[in-house]
Amino acid sequence: MQENKPILIVGLGNPGGQYERTRHNAGFIAVRHFVPDDVAWRTEHNALTYTENINGRRVIFALPQTFMNNSGVAVGALVRFYKIPIENVVVIHDDMDIKPGMVREKIGGGSAGHNGIKSVDAAIGPEYRRIRIGIGHPRDFGLPINPADWVLGKFSDTEITLVKDAISKIKLF
Repeated sequence: MQENKPILIVGLGNPGGQYERTRHNAGFIAVRHFVPDDVAWRTEHNALTYTENINGRRVIFALPQTFMNNSGVAVGALVRFYKIPIENVVVIHDDMDIKPGMVREKIGGGSAGHNGIKSVDAAIGPEYRRIRIGIGHPRDFGLPINPADWVLGKFSDTEITLVKDAISKIKLF
């Protein structure tokens, strides 16, 4: 990371009450974990943002309001406006290829069919840090559910507990 530049931490998800606690909103859930409950979010560049100085670094937390498949619109606008180098961008998102409660990190790579990641890649390129939160795949549970319906389904109480426990172990810096 470039020390003298802001850090952008983006949680991917869908805006609106009907999407709260859905598997596709794991990124939103994670970012909200790292932001105090009583803050006033600001609306800018198609995202809700909250800025804080952490250990002398300007950190911008963002929740794109463009819906998952167009997340890159908000991420690209924030990156350009704040002049954030790609190595200072962290995107947190759900991943069906990882078991619930597990977290994996990588820099760059493919989208694995994740439309939010495809959109971010198109907007800023693929070489940013990705924190992937496992939501499992319906086939892992023997469920005949379309993956698109799975990601828009709500976490069970057990799943949300596993996911929140995993989020609490994420090290952003």
